[in-house]
Amino acid sequence: MITMYINNCPRNYGSCFAPFLGRFAFQPRSQNMMLGPSPHTLEKMGALDVTEVVHGHQGWRLITCNWLHAGLIHILANMLSLLFIGIRLEQEFGFAKIGLLYAISGFGGSLMSALFLKPNDISVGASGALFGLLGSMLSELLTNWSIYVYKFAALFILIFIIVINLALGLFPQVDNFAHIGGFISGFLLGFIFLVRPQFGWIKQQKILRYSTTPIKQKHTVYQHIYWILASALLIAWFTGGLVLLYHGVNVNNHCSWCRYLSCIPTSKRSCR
Repeated sequence: MITMYINNCPRNYGSCFAPFLGRFAFQPRSQNMMLGPSPHTLEKMGALDVTEVVHGHQGWRLITCNWLHAGLIHILANMLSLLFIGIRLEQEFGFAKIGLLYAISGFGGSLMSALFLKPNDISVGASGALFGLLGSMLSELLTNWSIYVYKFAALFILIFIIVINLALGLFPQVDNFAHIGGFISGFLLGFIFLVRPQFGWIKQQKILRYSTTPIKQKHTVYQHIYWILASALLIAWFTGGLVLLYHGVNVNNHCSWCRYLSCIPTSKRSCR
């Protein structure tokens, strides 16, 4: 609402979609198919712009872009995804852990997007953070493998959902690199934040509630190994990504095939 209020299409642009909404009217569909403001307004409000981040010293855009959306359709799609994915995780692990995981994954998505974003393009949306939640669900399943009954069925369904969502990121106007960056960040964070006590320890606590002699360790050896490896990889990913970004590196210039991770070439576009 604030973005649309500032956009003020009738005053600043004249021709608008749904003009009866007054200053909340949308940009013409030819400019924004998502029923939202102009790219100029989004950039002014904090959209991810690589030039401004690197040369304008506006690193905060890596965070603010996650709280902006291209339009009504964009925010509704993300809210529905958050409704189905986020509620279960928050109920099981609490607001603090999932909120932090969501925010850090969003930053990881922005960082990956910035490394591939063209200088004249902008990026907005919470998709990176949402994919971080998906990634964390996968790592949570792997690190807490022993407590699940239908392990392989859960793994198959989750991988199927992830593949479908990544495939949708190949369509125009969608930044799949933000999805990939958010997913990787969330996957690593899941090993750190979403570790459950092993079943034997939980059962033991019920039986020996007043005993001071533990029989089983709270976490398994492989859970500790996952935690250490994930922490090291996450630090390396964020550090390396920021170094490359602030050195002005655009990965597209060094990876000829990477653009196909966010684009399907057709007769009308070449993905260049």
